[in-house]
Amino acid sequence: MNCSIAKTLDVVGEWWTLLILRDVMRGARRFEDFQASLGIARSVLSARLKRLTGQGILERVAYQDHPPRYEYLLTDKGRDLFPVIAALLRWGDTWAPGPAGPPMLVVHESCGNPTQPVLTCPHCAGEVTPANTRAVPGPGMTGKPGWPGVTARVV
Repeated sequence: MNCSIAKTLDVVGEWWTLLILRDVMRGARRFEDFQASLGIARSVLSARLKRLTGQGILERVAYQDHPPRYEYLLTDKGRDLFPVIAALLRWGDTWAPGPAGPPMLVVHESCGNPTQPVLTCPHCAGEVTPANTRAVPGPGMTGKPGWPGVTARVV
């Protein structure tokens, strides 16, 4: 499917994959860290880490030779997924909150205050929302667009 969202979901759209990325972004690095945090089966965790390294999202780096042990570090490609994880966190805090409030806050280190992601235009710095954007065919569009209203407002 010639769709950037579909291609992204093909790589990171699985439940465990997103939770592994969440944990890496919170500082987890080692297989045992992920397993302890997630309670995930070793075989599933191993397969997800292999896929993330194969896609260039994580880098596997040896930290011990005997026996061989590895850490998993975010690549630039992986760090670029931070806005996705932060947006999922914001959505969950807004639309699926726990009774006591959010279980975790994202704090901006420069000012020390809790923050939430806001999508802004790189040209004018204005906030980007479904109400003030529209989708148009890009240079990679081939053939007929796969969805109606390609030049319509997003919402």
